[in-house]
Amino acid sequence: MLKVGIVGLPNVGKSTLFNALTKSKQANVANYPFCTIDPNVGVVEVPDERLARLAEISKSKKIVPTIVEFVDIAGLVAGASKGEGLGNKFLSHIREVDAIVQVLRVFTDSNIINTQGWVDPKKDAEIINLELALADLATVQKRLENLKSASKNPNDKESPKALAACEKIYAALETGKPARSVALEEDEKELIRDLNLLTIKPILYVLNTDEAVFEQLPIIEEGAAQIEISARLEAELTELPENEAKEYLKSLNIQQTGLDKLISASYKLLGLITFLTSGEPETRAWTVKAGTKAPQAAGAIHTDFIKGFIKADVINWRDFLACGGWSRARESGKLRLEGKEYIVQDGDVIYFHVNA
Repeated sequence: MLKVGIVGLPNVGKSTLFNALTKSKQANVANYPFCTIDPNVGVVEVPDERLARLAEISKSKKIVPTIVEFVDIAGLVAGASKGEGLGNKFLSHIREVDAIVQVLRVFTDSNIINTQGWVDPKKDAEIINLELALADLATVQKRLENLKSASKNPNDKESPKALAACEKIYAALETGKPARSVALEEDEKELIRDLNLLTIKPILYVLNTDEAVFEQLPIIEEGAAQIEISARLEAELTELPENEAKEYLKSLNIQQTGLDKLISASYKLLGLITFLTSGEPETRAWTVKAGTKAPQAAGAIHTDFIKGFIKADVINWRDFLACGGWSRARESGKLRLEGKEYIVQDGDVIYFHVNA
């Protein structure tokens, strides 16, 4: 399950956004800093219009979407890496997520206390990124000291490699660059994985705007992913019936809900795709990394399927709909028989053949 941490400075609207995304009121929303102390966790079904259409064709008894876990983490302040505010709690909670969504204030509502005294999303991002980098510097420095000692042992083959990786990361952090900017070999990544560095995690900037944004929004970080969402608008949408919410979005000329945008951007950020299984018992979505081969995709269903994999029936979901199901798909020639080297594509509908 994908786990996304929502972070930001106090009063930037992250708890409002969390409540809107998860359609809950569990995150305390108040007009003062640190109203979130312990993280709030919400599990959300990933919207996927393909599932209902496939289920109709297959006459499925149930639909099982894939899910995302959102974690609303306490607001961060300058000095968090040294324990300021709720710094230590903040940093420990953020280490546990797969990706970081950094919410930045762009909205102009003067009724919401602005703890910074400015509306400058780039400056806000710099504060958070600096604190994360400082925390990582301290973590890497401790490891460097241990590795320098361990590398003196001629029988220790891994410590010198880990030392080289840590030195590269430390050099980047010292110049203000995140750990994710360092090019590491796969074996180097594995050797430093247990450090659980904050700045190695993929980041998505969410600019929390007013309902209507007419000005050109700034680029927060060159090459980084960013989207715009109005947390206030998302909160309003949760109060409306689904058909009214769609009409409201249409009237504002908005194509996607904030949840759709955020999940779509998060999947892209982490290089994830969705394949589908469909039959009478259920139609289900499965999330895997882009580039995953068929046996490993089968392993997402059950780990025993990796070893027992024989072959896979594969068809694009649109072709599956056009054919009206598995039977006519086989007759039409649209169905492909794929082996162990097949790389699963987003939107594939797959039936795996495995040894029991």
